[in-house]
Amino acid sequence: MSDLLTLSALAVLVVAFAVGIVVGLTGMGGGALMTPALIFLGVNPTAAVANDLVSASVSKSVGATVHWREGSPDLKLAMWLIIGSVPTAFAGAFIIRAVGGGGHDQDTFLTYAIGVALLFTATTYAFRIYLNLRIVTDGGTLEQADPVIKPVRTVIIGAVGGLLVGITSVGSGSLIMVALLLLYPTLSAVKLVGTDLVQAVPLVLSAAISHVLVSGVDWEVLIPLLVGSIPGTFLGARLANWVSQSVIRRSIVIVLTLTGLKLLGLPPELVGMIGAGLLIFGPVLWSFVRMSRGLPPYENFTVPGTDLLTNRQNDRDD
Repeated sequence: MSDLLTLSALAVLVVAFAVGIVVGLTGMGGGALMTPALIFLGVNPTAAVANDLVSASVSKSVGATVHWREGSPDLKLAMWLIIGSVPTAFAGAFIIRAVGGGGHDQDTFLTYAIGVALLFTATTYAFRIYLNLRIVTDGGTLEQADPVIKPVRTVIIGAVGGLLVGITSVGSGSLIMVALLLLYPTLSAVKLVGTDLVQAVPLVLSAAISHVLVSGVDWEVLIPLLVGSIPGTFLGARLANWVSQSVIRRSIVIVLTLTGLKLLGLPPELVGMIGAGLLIFGPVLWSFVRMSRGLPPYENFTVPGTDLLTNRQNDRDD
């Protein structure tokens, strides 16, 4: 019990609460933010991945249950994703042990793997933002309740997403969501999110079980994670209609990029310069993207919840 009443445990709780708010605001997976945050707090990379996966298996189960009751997931599509993702997710912890060999080499391998995964996630997340913008400006797509399933490609998507999560705990939401958007463009937004959540439960659970078997869990990390993330996610979901989703999501892309570069060992000065460049030139680039789709260069944020594009994009994302 004394291990749960330390400054380290309090720091994990506070960070988990903050990450939970972001997850509730945006609907993105928390692993991309929580795992590197735990590493920066001094948690061993292997323990950070293991405990984040166990925590995520609980939170994703709650979200999947809600969507299941509302009948939103496409269960046939989810089944093919699960067939691909569960075995590769379970293999993740054993791959880490085989490649890293334990000790410092394993931590180094895992840190670099997480850095690469964060950059990959930032790229796919940015692409998802652009896809949402394109869908909205094209007038949206017709809802198709039962899309034609493409089993082989769907299994491959699940396998790649499962492997990425099994090794790093990062990437299931952004990677699989973008792949589904590309492969099934007529799938409705609510079914897209529901399907992703349902398939993510066995994926994350499989990865969590393998990590528990290989490295165990640290209760002084896991309990603050759960205690902080659950109310944070609830609060973020309540605030979602009052905060600009577009700005938050573009900010997340920058954070993920800089965090990935830092984990890959780039000098802080260079990371700072890249961050400054993204902050300065990112909004300019985004304004050109918006204008190329026939929109004003900048969103109107004067009255929360009244921007048509933001509302329609939120409907598509959430």
